[in-house]
Amino acid sequence: MTEEPRLSAREMIERLEPALSRARRVRAVASLLSGLSGTAFMIALWGGEPGPLPGRTQAMFALLTVICLAWAGYGGWLLVRRVPLFATDRVIAAWIALAASLATTAALATMAARRGTGLAPVLGVGGLFVAAALVLTVLAHTRRAALLRRARELRRTHPASRTHTSGN
Repeated sequence: MTEEPRLSAREMIERLEPALSRARRVRAVASLLSGLSGTAFMIALWGGEPGPLPGRTQAMFALLTVICLAWAGYGGWLLVRRVPLFATDRVIAAWIALAASLATTAALATMAARRGTGLAPVLGVGGLFVAAALVLTVLAHTRRAALLRRARELRRTHPASRTHTSGN
């Protein structure tokens, strides 16, 4: 009668994936580096202008800088966190992508409408980006829900393994 020690749901998950896979580490580093380099590029462009810029242009520079900082923050968070518990990383990345695509599409559509230039191409391309980001957001939430459902099943199956999962 060999009885295996009962592990908590968190310990089971950590044994399955104790650290970021190589592919996720590469994506995290790519996100961090591209966000930081995009931020540096936007600040260099913004600060390198010889004269004062119109308010809308400054708003676009600020928007793009914030988007780059969000991706850099995401990459840094993922590298520090090391364990993407219950696909939280996918949900966060999907929401960043959706917010960025919505914000840039809205800003570019506003600029195109004010100038009287082609609004249809802006809305068409922006709509494609928004739709893709929306699909990724739904898929990320679906994956996270499936993992959380499985964790609840494991807790019901092994009542001694109940632990606090800190909301992840």
